[in-house]
Amino acid sequence: MEALALERKKQQNEELKERLLQLKKERNAIILAHYYQRDEIQEVADFRGDSFLLAQKAAETDADVIVFCGVHFMGESAKILAPNKTVIIPDERAGCPMADMVNVDGLRKLKAQHPNATVVTYINSSAEIKAETDICCTSANAVKVIQSLDSEEIIWVPDKNLGNYVEKFTDKKMIIWEGYCNTHDMLTVKDVEEMKAQYPNAQFVVHPECRPEVVALGDFVGSTTAIIKYCKESDCQEFIVGTEDGTGYQLRLDSPEKKFHFATKFLVCPNMKVNNLKKLVKCLETMGPEIYVDPEVAAKAKLSLERMLQVK
Repeated sequence: MEALALERKKQQNEELKERLLQLKKERNAIILAHYYQRDEIQEVADFRGDSFLLAQKAAETDADVIVFCGVHFMGESAKILAPNKTVIIPDERAGCPMADMVNVDGLRKLKAQHPNATVVTYINSSAEIKAETDICCTSANAVKVIQSLDSEEIIWVPDKNLGNYVEKFTDKKMIIWEGYCNTHDMLTVKDVEEMKAQYPNAQFVVHPECRPEVVALGDFVGSTTAIIKYCKESDCQEFIVGTEDGTGYQLRLDSPEKKFHFATKFLVCPNMKVNNLKKLVKCLETMGPEIYVDPEVAAKAKLSLERMLQVK
């Protein structure tokens, strides 16, 4: 019975992939997928990447339609950088709890209290927050962004864990917002120590969105892209991975001979995983849900994203 169900699922997926290719051609569409998406989505994407790479691809593409397989704020970033394109997402419920932890009123109050501070916002935030921001950053370029600024005082939103990590690389005074990523923040020292005992030859690679005490245990600390690159190039054959489990798709693709153990079974972002192949095909058929950003908000937010893209 199980074998039959698997065979049927495989056949369904093949039919969906064929339909997807046809729709992509008809719509002149490009599919961007974040590394935290389900394997079936990453498999059919034109580009897989982290927030930064996908923002760049959105800004550069000649396609008429951008299908963003990620969470809502990523679709917004694509729309801000490519306002004349149609941007759609497979499921509008794909939100980001961390992005929701910062609000415009709270940020404005903080700016009023620190009038000389430069506001640096992690890209994992809404368009409204980006519009209140001087410059955006990703986990991949956060340190470079902070180091590129003249200001001695930084308001950092919304992720306190990434903020605490970045703070180590600067003498600037950082005023850090109290947000966090529900998924990365779940990983504990106990989880990592248990895995290290189980796999003594494995290196622990960790995302700086994890808690500071967890990050401190890392053999390598970096963004999703940096972790993937490190594991690919490292001589080590076994890794304990401290980031979202969708990353496993690219890790296994790059290094099929290496072993990857996720540091806990809870490193799964439910918001990233609401998208699937069926919804991806449907959103291209119906051309919705479509991402809309208020033009005034978009114009302000675009400046903060463009400043980020200029940091080398």
